[in-house]
Amino acid sequence: MFRLQPSPLAFLRRRTSAARRHKCAPQARESAARRGGRTDGRRVPERRASLLLETGGLDGDLPRKVSMVFRKLPGVSASGMGLRLSQKFVFLLFLSGLVTLCFGALFFLPDSVRLKRIFLSKTETQPVTVGSENDARVHLKRPKDQGMTSAKGETSTKLKSLSRKQSVSHEATEERLAGGRAQEEFTLPRSRAESASDKGTSLDHGANSDTVTYKKFRRCLLKPPLGRDNGKPSDPKTDERREKVKEMMKFAWDNYKHYAWGKNELRPLTRNGHIGNIGASIIDSLDTLYIMGLKEEYNDAKEWVQTSLDLNSNGEASLFEVNIRYVGGLLSAYYLTGEELFKNKAVELGEKLLPAFNTPTGIPRGVINLGSGTSWSWGWASAGSSILAEFGTLHLEFVHLTQLSGSPIYTEKVMNIRKLLNKIEKPHGLYPNFLSPVSGNWVQHHVSIGGLGDSFYEYLIKSYLMSDKTDDDAKKMYYGALEAIEANLVQKSPGGLTYLAEWRGGILDHKMGHLACFSGGMIGIGADDGAPDKRQHYLDLAAEITHTCHESYTRTATKLGPEAFRFDGGAEATATRLSDRYYILRPEVIESYMYMWRLTHDPKYREWGWEAVEALEEHCRVESGFSGIRDVYTMTVSHDNMQQSFFLSETLKYLYLLFSDDDLLPLEDWVFNTEAHPLPVIRNKQT
Repeated sequence: MFRLQPSPLAFLRRRTSAARRHKCAPQARESAARRGGRTDGRRVPERRASLLLETGGLDGDLPRKVSMVFRKLPGVSASGMGLRLSQKFVFLLFLSGLVTLCFGALFFLPDSVRLKRIFLSKTETQPVTVGSENDARVHLKRPKDQGMTSAKGETSTKLKSLSRKQSVSHEATEERLAGGRAQEEFTLPRSRAESASDKGTSLDHGANSDTVTYKKFRRCLLKPPLGRDNGKPSDPKTDERREKVKEMMKFAWDNYKHYAWGKNELRPLTRNGHIGNIGASIIDSLDTLYIMGLKEEYNDAKEWVQTSLDLNSNGEASLFEVNIRYVGGLLSAYYLTGEELFKNKAVELGEKLLPAFNTPTGIPRGVINLGSGTSWSWGWASAGSSILAEFGTLHLEFVHLTQLSGSPIYTEKVMNIRKLLNKIEKPHGLYPNFLSPVSGNWVQHHVSIGGLGDSFYEYLIKSYLMSDKTDDDAKKMYYGALEAIEANLVQKSPGGLTYLAEWRGGILDHKMGHLACFSGGMIGIGADDGAPDKRQHYLDLAAEITHTCHESYTRTATKLGPEAFRFDGGAEATATRLSDRYYILRPEVIESYMYMWRLTHDPKYREWGWEAVEALEEHCRVESGFSGIRDVYTMTVSHDNMQQSFFLSETLKYLYLLFSDDDLLPLEDWVFNTEAHPLPVIRNKQT
C-alpha cells in the first residue's frame, strides 16, 4: 500500500530537536557518515544543523553534510548527494532556466484570460466564463439562441452580446479567427463600484465651458430632425409600406414588452426573455420608437432607463458592444429628445470604458470589467490581439462624449488609435484584422471588409462626415484604404457580379459575408467627396455591390440572404456550406438599400426593400414576434427562436427611412453609427 513519506525538512527538524540533549564531535560525525551509521545514537548539533539549512554549508564539505543529514531518508542515496562543482553548476543552470521559462510563460506570452484570473484579487468578481474556448468560437458564428452560459450565479445580471458585426465562417473558426461581431456575454452586477479610470483623470462633467448644451446643438442643425411632417411620403403606396414597417416594429416591441420586459432579447417561440436584465432591446429601440412616433412605447422605454438601468456595477463587458449599443443608443436618444437622463447615462458609461485603453500602445483590449477596470483580450482572438472592427469603431461616440462632457480624454483616446495606425506599415495598404495591444504590430495578415474589419472603414468616412468635412486625416485614411481595397479585394465574377473577397496573407478567399453588404452604402455616402474623376466611379461601385447583395437574396427560396455566399466552384452569390445558410434578421443589405435610395432615388431600391419586408413577414414573423431562420434555401422554415436586438435598432429603422422622405434624419445633419443610432454632425457655430 502506498504510504506518504515524511519530508526531508520534517525529518531534519526531528534530528535537530534531539540535538538539544546530545552533543557530538565533528570527527565522530564524519566517522559515522563514512560507516553509514551513527555514534551512540547522537544527533547533529542544533547550531550546525541550523547553519546547514540557512547557509547550505560554509566550510566546503557541503556534499558530506547533506549526505549525512539525508542518509536515513527512504529512497535517498548518500552517494547521489555528492555532486562535483561542474555538476552543481549544470544543476543551477538548469534550475534558473526553468524559473525563467515559468515566469516568461506567465508574464510575456500573449494575453490569456485564464492567466489573468490567477492574479485577480479574491474579492473581485471573476470574469464571465463562456464554457470552453471552442464553445465560444462555435457560438460566434451561430444565431444567439445557441448561446453561452455564464459562470456566475443566479444573482448576476447577464447581457448576451448582441452582436452582428463580426460573423465568422467555418474556415475562420478553424483558424481561431472566430470573430463575428463577437457574440460574447457581458455581465453587469448590482453593487456600486468606484470608476476604474485613471485616478489622475477626473471627468468633471459640465464644468468645461466647451460643453455642448442641447439648445446650442439644435442651432447647428440645418433642418428639423423629423422633417416637415415626420418624413411622411406624399405617395400613398410608399406611405402604406412605411406604415406596414411601423406596424412590424410595434408588433415586435409589444411582444418583447409582454414576454421579456427588461431582458436583453425576446425568444418569440418559447415566449420568454433571453438571458440578462440589462434591457438591450430597450436601449436599442429608443430612437426607433421616437422617430416612428410610437410615443407611448418610447415613454415606457424611457421610464425603464430611468428606474431600472444600473450602470454602477462590477461586471464584465465587451468594449465594442457597450459602445455601439448603449453609449450610441443613449447619445442618440439625447440628441433627438433633449432628455438629460440619456446624456448623463451615456457619459457615465463612457467613463467606465476608459480603463480598457490602459495598454502599452493605447489600443484598447476587447473586454473590460466595468467595476474593477481590469481588461483583457478575447480568448479566441489570435495571440491576445485586439480586433480592428472593435478598437476602430469608437470614434463617433467618443468624440460626442467629449462634446457633452467637456473632457478631452475621449477624443484623445481615439486619436491615439488613429495615430498608431498611421504609423505602422500596412501590407499593400490594407489593414489586417488583428493588432497586438502590447507591441502595436499586426498579428495576422487577414483582411476582411466583413466580420472583424467592417465598421473600422465605416467609421473613417463617417468621422469625416460627422466633423462637417473638416477631419482631413480621416478622409485621407478612408480613401487610401478604399484604393487598397479596390486593388486587392474587389473582384468580378464570371456572371458579372462585383464582390469583395477576403485576403489571407496574399491569397484571396472568394467569399463575401452578409456583414460586408453594408459597404454598398458606405462607398455610396463617400462617393461625393472622393477625387473628382472618381466620384461617379465610386457611386457605380456602390451600386454594383448593392446589386450583388440583392442577388444573394433573390437566389434563395425565402428571398432572404445567407450569412455568407461564395464565388467559386461554380457558385455565384450562393452559400455552399450548411453553416452559412442561416439568416438572423440582419440589416446590412437593407442599410445599403436605404443609402442608395437617398443618393440616387432609383425606385428599384424601394422595391428591393419591399421584397425584404414581404419575406420577413412570410418567413420570420411568428405568433409572438420575429425570429431568424436556420436555412434560407428551404421553404420548410426552422426558426432560431431569437428576436435580435439589432432587428429593432437597425433592420426596421432602415426600412422605415427607406419609405420616408429624405428630410427625416437628413444626411446633411446626421450620421448613423454602426448600430444605426443617429448622431449629429458637429458644427462649430458660435451663434
